[in-house]
Order: sequence, then structure tokens, then C-alpha cells
Amino acid sequence: MNFINRNKMKSKLFLLLIVPVFFALSCGNKNKSAEESGEHEVLPENTVEMNDAQIKSSGISLGSIEHQMLSTELKVNGLVNVSPQNLVSVSAIMGGYIKSFGLVQGSPVAKGQVIATVENPEFIELQQSYLESKSKLEYAETEYNRQKELFKENVNSAKTYQLAMSEYKGLQSKVFGLEQKLKLIGINAGTLQYEKISGSVPIVSPISGYVKLVNVNVGKYVNPTDVIVEIINTQDMTLELTVFEKDINKVSIGEQISFTVPDVPNSVHQAKVYQVGKAINTDKTVKVYATIDDATNKLLPGMYVNATISKANDSATVLPNEAVLSFEDKNYIFIFFEKKKEGDKIVTLYKLIEVGKGVSSNGFTEVILPKDFDLTKSQIVVKGAYNLLSAMKNAGDMAC
Repeated sequence: MNFINRNKMKSKLFLLLIVPVFFALSCGNKNKSAEESGEHEVLPENTVEMNDAQIKSSGISLGSIEHQMLSTELKVNGLVNVSPQNLVSVSAIMGGYIKSFGLVQGSPVAKGQVIATVENPEFIELQQSYLESKSKLEYAETEYNRQKELFKENVNSAKTYQLAMSEYKGLQSKVFGLEQKLKLIGINAGTLQYEKISGSVPIVSPISGYVKLVNVNVGKYVNPTDVIVEIINTQDMTLELTVFEKDINKVSIGEQISFTVPDVPNSVHQAKVYQVGKAINTDKTVKVYATIDDATNKLLPGMYVNATISKANDSATVLPNEAVLSFEDKNYIFIFFEKKKEGDKIVTLYKLIEVGKGVSSNGFTEVILPKDFDLTKSQIVVKGAYNLLSAMKNAGDMAC
């Protein structure tokens, strides 16, 4: 019984070995006989042949190259922001105690409006010093002019005249410096008089806008470096967008942006790029800034936005997306090559041509054609191109 099984297994193994050899010999004999009889046809390189029935079942149709203006869209994220000149931190130049303050977050303020009063004994000393120095300057000026005249008449010595001039010039400098200090804390030196000396000064808003942040309360002592309030002007808001390094070359100044705020339904706004960053951040992104065309009270600084940057390109040679094939990291199109008769059938030949690929938009793709490509005579496969590619590959894989 075992002997019979071993014989059966040997027979099966022999058959498995002989079938591939027979298939190879039959393919070789077939090709040889076809070549000897002149019936074997070698198609041109990168060409596929189809009869009418195959063309119909593959859905192949021809078209031509079109010229269109394509636009690309780049999806990015960012924040609503304001330019630095529209966000102001207000401090007390010399520090002091908050004597009065009545603002809260969101309070509207106008440029020049008093937003707080700060009290400090040093304010009294500064005003007093200014008035005293001013009085001394008036006397020094009179003395200087007197000594100048006496020096011209050779009545006094040059030393006496120079001392008077030095005293006068020194007091001039001191008075001017005190005027500038008073101006910084909000006191007009030109109208200052002894009876108007005060220990408190007003803090005024340098811009119009809204209070963004409040850091004080009445009675609190603030240093010159402490921020009393932050005021923001929302009239000229901007977008601060984050663009990845690989996409930054697609963004240019002047390009249009449409953006939405996820938390505000049915809100579509427009903006325009005014600045593209020149530094790459550690996360491989670059900042892009845009002015908002239609800012409304619905937009607030810090809001998250989804934006689309639209870029209009020059007129390009384009084809429908399905006409451009991507295969093994290259791009191709099929063109009509020729139609001929084989026996009692008509067959059509299509040729595969490598092309460059540009941007895609609205169902079309830009193609960069070979230099010798004839636009006027060439017919391109605009539908069924992938079926042709599949037929070409299968024909090559199944050939003997």
C-alpha cells in the first residue's frame, strides 16, 4: 500500500515539473512560429492597442489641452490679533498710589481720557523744584545780560562774565529737564503756578479703544514698571496665521484670504496678506500677517480662525484630473497614436507620454508638456486613461 502511494506521489511531482517546461516550450514555439510566418507584431514602446469593443467598455474618450487660470487654495489656522501700535500698556511713569480708578474689562475709552489718578509726594517736590529753578533762571538771565554789557565796556573781568554765563546756561538746562519730567507725568509746566502744586497727577489713555486688562484697584501702590491697564483698539485688527515651512513659498503679499471663526456660525470674513515672516520657528512654521477687510464687533482679539489663502496663477495648460496618471513617482498622459486595420477589425493605438504636473484646482490639473509636443495635432485621452494603463501593464505581465 505504501509502495503504491509513493508511486502516485512521484507521478504527481513529475507532472508538476513537466508543466512549466511544456508551457515555456509552447510559448517559445508559438513566438518562433509567429516570427517565421511574419504574423508576430511588436508594438511601439509605451503603446497599447485596443479594438472598438474594448474602447467602449473602457469608457475611453478623447479631448484636447485647455488653457485656464488656475487658483490654488492653502488651508491654514491662526488667531485674530491687533498690530502692536493698537495694543497699549499704560503705566505710571514715576509710580505712586492709585487715588481714583473706575474702569473694568471692556470699558470703552477715548484718546486723552483720564483713566486713573496717581498720588505721590515726589510729584510735589518735582513741581517745587521746577518753580524754584525757573525763578533762579529769571534772575540768572538778568545778571548774565548785565555782565555781558559790562564786559563789552571793559568794566568787569572776563572771569566774572563767564561765571554769570555758566550759571545762566546751567539753570537753562535744569529748567528744561524739569519741564520734560513734568510733561512725562502729565503736568503742563507752562501753566504751573505755586498755588496749583498737587500731589496727584492724571493718567490718560494714549489711544481710543477698549480696556483689555485691569491690574489695579484704588489704594494700590504701582511701580513705574507695573501695568495699570491694557487698552486695545479693535478698529484695525489683523490675522496672525501659522503656515508650515513647506508651504511658505506658496504665500505672497497681497493675496486674498477668506476665514471663519468656528465659534461664530455663518461668519465668513475677508483679509489680505500684508506681511510674510522671514524666520522659521522651532516647530517648522512661519507667521503670516493679514489685514481684515470687514472687521466687526463679532471679531475679538484671540479668536481662533480657519483660513483659506487663495493664489491666482497665470494661464496654464490643463487637463481633467483623471487624464493625468501618476505611476512609479512619475506623471503621464495617453495620446491617440494611430488607427489601423488588422484582419477584419479596426484597432486603435494609444501612446503613453511622460509630463510634468503642476497645481490642481476645480477638477483640472496643470500639465507641463514635452518641448516637441504638438498642441494642434495631439488628441489626449481625457477619460478612461487608467483603464489604458491597466491594459498596458496586464499585457506586459501576461506576455509569453
